[in-house]
Amino acid sequence: MSLIAVNRSFAALALLGAVIGLALFAMLAFPSGRARLAREVDGQGRTVLSLAWLISAVSAGGSLYYSEIIGFTPCLLCWYQRIAMYPLVPVLGVAAFAADTWSWRYSLPLALVGLGIAAYHVTIQFRPALEVMSCTAGVPCTARYVSAFGFVSIPVMAGSGFLLISALVLTARLDR
Repeated sequence: MSLIAVNRSFAALALLGAVIGLALFAMLAFPSGRARLAREVDGQGRTVLSLAWLISAVSAGGSLYYSEIIGFTPCLLCWYQRIAMYPLVPVLGVAAFAADTWSWRYSLPLALVGLGIAAYHVTIQFRPALEVMSCTAGVPCTARYVSAFGFVSIPVMAGSGFLLISALVLTARLDR
């Protein structure tokens, strides 16, 4: 499989994840949506957490693929996003295994911090003048190794993962 096909596949998954994450957040924002989600997830907290774990594992695996197999050097902000994503793999794995719907207390902060870093990273990729710090990891944070569909870069993919994980963790919280 060519690198272009891999990039487009990851980008399509990221866009799908972003759409699902935004839809879940929209439902969580309204009482009627929360009630409907609560009925749908009743007794399915473990399944929802397993899906969040899968998203974190694929995201971590994707970042390792790009750096270790393809050879892209991560910038400083990419490292910060990894610092937020990598712990989510074991944390959500244990939460799914134990059906711990209270795991939002320790997984949501990691996901939201990662989402914030990814949002800033995407912003400076499109508006480099807004960069408030310079990267010292050897690669400028404004560089884009991947630009699938004209706008999906690696930070967009990471942000999509963090968004979907956040929404899934909050959805699992409805299973009481």
